[in-house]
Amino acid sequence: MNTIQKQTTINCNGRLLDLSQPKVMGIINNTADSFYGASRCNTPDAIAAQAEKMIAEGAEIIDVGAFSTRPGCAQVSEQEELERIRTALSAIRAKFPDVVISVDTFRSSVARMSAEEFGVGIINDISGGYFDPELFKTVAETRAAYILMHSIGNPLEKHQTAQCYDIVEDVIKFLYTKVDALRQAGVKDIILDPGFGFGKTLDQNYELLNHMDDLKIFNLPILVGVSRKSMIFKLLETDPEHSLNGTSVINTIAMAKGADILRVHDVKQAVEVIKICQKTGL
Repeated sequence: MNTIQKQTTINCNGRLLDLSQPKVMGIINNTADSFYGASRCNTPDAIAAQAEKMIAEGAEIIDVGAFSTRPGCAQVSEQEELERIRTALSAIRAKFPDVVISVDTFRSSVARMSAEEFGVGIINDISGGYFDPELFKTVAETRAAYILMHSIGNPLEKHQTAQCYDIVEDVIKFLYTKVDALRQAGVKDIILDPGFGFGKTLDQNYELLNHMDDLKIFNLPILVGVSRKSMIFKLLETDPEHSLNGTSVINTIAMAKGADILRVHDVKQAVEVIKICQKTGL
């Protein structure tokens, strides 16, 4: 019997984040091409206003991105990403010096700047360290927490149809290998993201959702990011703009399966999902 207790306190660059109660992470993108247009904020005033709205609605983590991970998106240079992230972090920190911030990047230079200049506590990497071999070491040195996400193939390229195999087994094997590598690099605080979307077929996404509680074997916090994704709007034959209800349904299922963090565009609705799930004992 596994007697190891699940990690519920995360050290985010010196700031402790208590995950004994589920948290909402609000998404802010300083990009021109993120798949959901309403998440794009391209001026300091717009970024600060969106952060203020999300925090008022109950977000305890703000996730900032400057490089769209939509398949086939335009590449962003390292210098441009650094400038966009600085703009966003400056705007948020000016109004909310104490909020926990996550930066969505796969570049060690962006991770180091964010942590050292702005006290960013979480690095959210879609590549699992694949794009930058220095990232794990950088995260360890900055004492940031790290979000480890699974993807099939190159997450920035247009996805081809994934081969038919056991997606749950593949995710678990990937996470096991990468958690070990992160531990060896000195990263102490790890959050798991099964990576809904990112090369998976529609059926694989729902198979993974159905078996998400299998990830509890790691005794690590679990983040779920399904907000307005194609696994929702393709199934419902709609588009991202009309996928809020579907997002709430899947977030409810994810809560029942053990999610600790919901990464969303719509904070108010995610907070309501958590409140109802907690009241009903899910």
